[in-house]
Amino acid sequence: MPRIDADLKLDFKDVLLRPKRSSLKSRAEVDLERTFTFRNSKQTYSGIPIIVANMDTVGTFEMAVVMSQHSMFTAVHKHYTLDDWKRFATNHPECLQHMAVSSGSGQNDLEKMSNVLEAVPQVKFICLDVANGYSEHFVEFVKLVRARFPEHTIMAGNVVTGEMVEELILSGADIIKVGVGPGSVCTTRTKTGVGYPQLSAVIECADSAHGLKGHIISDGGCTCPGDVAKAFGAGADFVMLGGMFSGHTECAGEVIERNGQKLKLFYGMSSDTAMKKHAGGVAEYRNSGLKNTNVEVKASTPL
Repeated sequence: MPRIDADLKLDFKDVLLRPKRSSLKSRAEVDLERTFTFRNSKQTYSGIPIIVANMDTVGTFEMAVVMSQHSMFTAVHKHYTLDDWKRFATNHPECLQHMAVSSGSGQNDLEKMSNVLEAVPQVKFICLDVANGYSEHFVEFVKLVRARFPEHTIMAGNVVTGEMVEELILSGADIIKVGVGPGSVCTTRTKTGVGYPQLSAVIECADSAHGLKGHIISDGGCTCPGDVAKAFGAGADFVMLGGMFSGHTECAGEVIERNGQKLKLFYGMSSDTAMKKHAGGVAEYRNSGLKNTNVEVKASTPL
């Protein structure tokens, strides 16, 4: 039987940061760059700890070019081909230190990711991204990837509880993606009833990760810069953003016109829209009698 947790849990909207006296004369004096050394890969990374989400409309090569100029990171979506990666590496080698190759947990995903990392050895980050980070299969997949790529830094998720953060770190992951359902175009909470208020998830998962000298990413739920600050205040080492970066020139996505404005579409990666685009149709486990059962298509930032 499920256990009822009646403790108070918080989302970003539930809290404010209490101000304190500061010696800084201006916000411009704040240095946002940080340096991390990761537990399992032993790799050191320096940069501003903001990550563009690995969604096909946001985590693009074009976005990586711009973000790397500001020492920020891009988790590139998994739908680029090997040839796409080779061309990008040839034309933009300066960006590769601020990029991760994304992968699911299937055998085809593993082979494709391995081919990319072999062809572009300058990329040292891997983003293992699944909808359910709690499956035994995913834990075993993390162990497999760690054994195959012992010197690469592995991001893995998503989860929202401390015990699973610990298990993934001990299985070989370096940075755990924290967040189930908080994203602006994610319908997981509505469709499945599964999730966790994001601020509390970050607080609890950061405590578990840091106890093992691991790191976490707060993934999802940020709708404004203040939410990003709250995520860092709660203990996140990195913050991953999708909706806040969507709709820009560097993003992919169909352009539509609404109320006289041109907008770009932004959607969840488990939506009908994404499945039809990348898999040629909706997965078999979906009820064909239901129309757009899990689609959330958002018209984002005006062009």
